[in-house]
Formats: sequence, structure tokens, C-alpha cells
Amino acid sequence: MTWKHPSTPVTKKFKVQRSAAKVMAIVFWDAKGVILFNILPQGQCISSFLYCSTRDCLRDVILCKRPGLFRRGFVLQHDNATPHSANLTQQWLQRYGWEIFPHTAQNSYLIPSDFHLFGPLKCHLGGMAFKTEGDLVGEWKNWFAHLDLDFFRVGIYSLVLC
Repeated sequence: MTWKHPSTPVTKKFKVQRSAAKVMAIVFWDAKGVILFNILPQGQCISSFLYCSTRDCLRDVILCKRPGLFRRGFVLQHDNATPHSANLTQQWLQRYGWEIFPHTAQNSYLIPSDFHLFGPLKCHLGGMAFKTEGDLVGEWKNWFAHLDLDFFRVGIYSLVLC
């Protein structure tokens, strides 16, 4: 309750709309495009267990679609978030012998997914409204599918110059 003078005009209340729900996506990509695209269930956060199971899926996809990646050497880049540095994750990485590209928090240009991939995706989706999560995911997949291969090459090869 607010106290006010009787001659003060009534404040107009705006209709409150529920804001859009957030969707968390996990995207693994290389110089040839998107390798694995996963959506977390609504309200679920990434954990080391979920991160390792997602990498199991990634490993299976790579073995089927791009087996040459393992022959040439495979390097994974992720930041120092808790699921990435957890013991379970470290054990998984040692078991499969995956190399980790070092990540320093001070070098934002070393995060190609955050800036090179998700920045343009955010611009593309700006102003769009989606009725269902499936519609949003469909638009993401459509956008990924229509990207030129040079887009992915530039993002990955820019890491080499760092």
C-alpha cells in the first residue's frame, strides 16, 4: 500500500507478460560445421555427469561421422566451469585421452562458441518469438545448416593465431 495525496492521479498499471523461458544449448563444432547439438531439459543445469554423458554422445557421433578427427588428433576446448573441471570429467578425459586446449579467462577471443557462434545466432534470433521450444530448436538447426563452411573455418582457425 502506498500513501499519496488525494489529488495525485492514479498510476497506470501495465499488463505483465511472462518472459520467455531460457533454453540451454550444448554445441560442439569444428572447422567443418556443427558436430553435435543438444538441448537441456527445461530447468536442468549442466553437471559433470551430464557433461560426460554428452561427450559420450559426441564421441559416438565423431566415430560415425568424422572418424578422421581421432586419427589427426582431437583437441577439446572448454572453460574452467565446475562441470568441466570436476573429478568425473577429468577421469573421463584421461580414459579417452582427449587433449584440452588451455583456456584463460582473460582472453575472451579464445571462446569461439561464445563470440563467433552464439553472437551471430543471437542477432539472427533477435525480435523473433517462438511458441514452443521445438520451434526455437528448429530455427537454430536451420540457421546452422545455412551457414557457409568458411564461417566455421574462420572461428576455429582464429584459435591458431592466438
